Amino acid sequence: DINLNDLCIDKPERPGWSKTFGGYCADAAAVCLEDQGHTNSSILHIDGDYNHQFEISWSEVTDEMRRFQNDDQVAIEFGAYGISALIIPKLTNLTIIGRSKKGTGFDFWLGSIDDPAPLFQKKARLEVSGIGNGTEKDIRSRVNTKLKQITPSDGSLPGYVSIVEFSAPCSRVVKKCKK
Repeated sequence: DINLNDLCIDKPERPGWSKTFGGYCADAAAVCLEDQGHTNSSILHIDGDYNHQFEISWSEVTDEMRRFQNDDQVAIEFGAYGISALIIPKLTNLTIIGRSKKGTGFDFWLGSIDDPAPLFQKKARLEVSGIGNGTEKDIRSRVNTKLKQITPSDGSLPGYVSIVEFSAPCSRVVKKCKK
């Protein structure tokens, strides 16, 4: 089970994650989920290279949250960041250790949870994208677009793509192995 409020708490499995950023992402995800008719909890289905499901829960969306998360495109993007930050460690045993620089083609650097000595060693790349209400075709197309997007940074490190779709809700997580 995952709770969006965990994004606002220091957790050893998220050493490169700011609680302030987490709060913003949690609010965005909650607003996006409620905009799609989900209230306070739902089953999040994961497919792609991982098949799993989690119960996802969140606090009640306030009027303040809804007014601040009024730009749907931005809310969907940051909501997807938050959900991905919660599910990736559970699926891959990798965690967000930092944001990537603009122009790299991906959003976050991932590092190992189990190997505390080189925790901040970059082990993989993560690209995240969100869809408010999409079809299977939309999700498949977005995965393909994002796999191409991370190609320029291909090398010795694997890449992960996480597409979060809020109406189902679901996430497709795909691993792109190193060349």
